[in-house]
Amino acid sequence: MPEIHVNETPFAVDQNTTLFRLRDAVKPDADILILNGAVASGDIPLSEGDCVSLIRRGEVPSEDELEALMAARHTPGVHQKVKTATVGIAGLGGLGSAIATALARVGIGKLIVADFDVVEPSNLNRQHYFVDQIGVPKTEATVSNLRKINPYVDVEAHCVKLMPETVFPLFGDVDVMIEAFDGAEQKAMLLQAFTAARPDVPFIGASGMAGYASGEMIGIKKLGPKLYIVGDLETGARPGCGLMAPRVGIAAHMQANLALRLIVDGIR
Repeated sequence: MPEIHVNETPFAVDQNTTLFRLRDAVKPDADILILNGAVASGDIPLSEGDCVSLIRRGEVPSEDELEALMAARHTPGVHQKVKTATVGIAGLGGLGSAIATALARVGIGKLIVADFDVVEPSNLNRQHYFVDQIGVPKTEATVSNLRKINPYVDVEAHCVKLMPETVFPLFGDVDVMIEAFDGAEQKAMLLQAFTAARPDVPFIGASGMAGYASGEMIGIKKLGPKLYIVGDLETGARPGCGLMAPRVGIAAHMQANLALRLIVDGIR
């Protein structure tokens, strides 16, 4: 019997099975049929190795279905590590909102996020929010947006201004800690408070991603056994060199990707 993949899961079919017969047997209400990456407009005989996606327009996949899709994309061993990890994100601005979005898309098991601010009109030039979320607390807006991306990621959101004495209770159980603040004082406070309490946990900070200079200047600097800083370490916001979506996004995704590397491979 030929073996194909249906919604990323191995599936044995008869020799004379067609696309429509498969749909009628597996998911009769599917109104979009994708065969080997292209939308199919008619009935087609299926062959060994074909990949079929059966979709009902607007339907949210079950947790098991989404899990299978992600495992197929990431490979099962990688996905298993990702889905059992917890990442902390302090700050949900241009960096933090993008980091949270990226990690939710890859199916991180749990996010613990904190920010005390609300979405402002000026945030929309680089932050992952929408016009109708202006005035909404960033924690609330982030949870709402992530639910639309991956409703099965556990998001623990704290609408608080972090202080040295509250950093460790909030982020005590994370596997990786990510700093995503704007201000130098906040960055220094978080670094000192967290690393004093959890020197065994990787800490990923950011410094220098303003303007529109070459993205190739943004890199990763290892400043200690568990301390990493992403950015060019010098380009701060100033007149004529503001914070803009492309360069901030590069830094944010480098932070998210570094977190994944630490979770999956435990890079040194």
